[in-house]
Amino acid sequence: MNVTSNSTSFWEQGALGQNFFLGLTLGAVLKAVLIIVVGFLIAKALKRYLLNLSRSTKYVWIINEDTASTLYNLILLVSLIYSVRALGLLFSIGGVEVSNVLTALLVFYFSYLFAKKSKDYMIMSSSKQKLPEVQIKAKLFYYTVVTLAFFIALNIAGFTGKLTTLLAAAGITGIVLGFSAQTVVANFISGIFMYFDKPLKIGDPVEVAGYSGIVHDIRILSTRIRTWDGLLVRIPNEKLFNSEIKNLQKYPARRVDIVVGIAYKEDAQRAIDVIKKTLYEMPYVLAEPEPMVFVDNLGNSSVNIAVRAWAPSEKWFDVRWQIVQRIKEALDKEGIEIPFPQRVNWFAEELRVRIEGHSKGESP
Repeated sequence: MNVTSNSTSFWEQGALGQNFFLGLTLGAVLKAVLIIVVGFLIAKALKRYLLNLSRSTKYVWIINEDTASTLYNLILLVSLIYSVRALGLLFSIGGVEVSNVLTALLVFYFSYLFAKKSKDYMIMSSSKQKLPEVQIKAKLFYYTVVTLAFFIALNIAGFTGKLTTLLAAAGITGIVLGFSAQTVVANFISGIFMYFDKPLKIGDPVEVAGYSGIVHDIRILSTRIRTWDGLLVRIPNEKLFNSEIKNLQKYPARRVDIVVGIAYKEDAQRAIDVIKKTLYEMPYVLAEPEPMVFVDNLGNSSVNIAVRAWAPSEKWFDVRWQIVQRIKEALDKEGIEIPFPQRVNWFAEELRVRIEGHSKGESP
């Protein structure tokens, strides 16, 4: 307090305390000019330092020309506000100084610009392979900076104490708001956990929460899936985090399982050899792990042969239908019958059937 008092008295004593223009003292004018000059020098030095650093750092997404210009403008504007305050031209409303409110708004606005530009720059500078993961990181960075900037701005404006008092006085309202925001907070925290757990990423084919499709977008509160029939499904992150997630492309290879039925009269080993030859001729069927073809069970109408072949995950759907089609063509070419279901019906009593062309009294 003594330091502040001495500092204030210095600008008011002697010639500095004399009126200079329109009721302004010479000390106030000099103080305002000094604030602007110091702010300009700091802004200029910081901008030059960041520009030099951007040429050598690997964190170009955050330390770049846009960041340097944003901080430069922020420091200049804050200096201008406090220089006007030093002249005594700003006033208070409800015990809150207008200069603090303007400074808080500027800090929040420039923090928002900084977060948005950094997020966009991070996404644009990433490679295609890392783009889904980078998008999630960029969004987390953006929301974190904006949230911190909001509370810092409240503190600069001087609303922190008043806000706490109001919330304490409105206890019932706070409880109601807390319950209403419970889902939002749960989704937000689940989104953060999902990021570190990494069960899926943008572009992955998945089956989750009763839906199946491609992950279209992962946001801080929800995840969007484009289903196979072209619908967009929004799943809250809390529900997603608590659901069983089946990622159809998490690993590089995936197995194709199909069952082929042949007639009982056919040679099972010959059918197996034909199927194996067909699989070996397909370029996307992996040689390792080796395809497996074997008699799985004896069905009601056919001998069922299990076919298990591995394929690249991104080609799984194409490989599966090609396997089914080519096996069918190969078996037809070799004359191996694929039977349809057959039924033999036995009747407890003898049935009498009239044959067309015989009279009613003639025996068939």
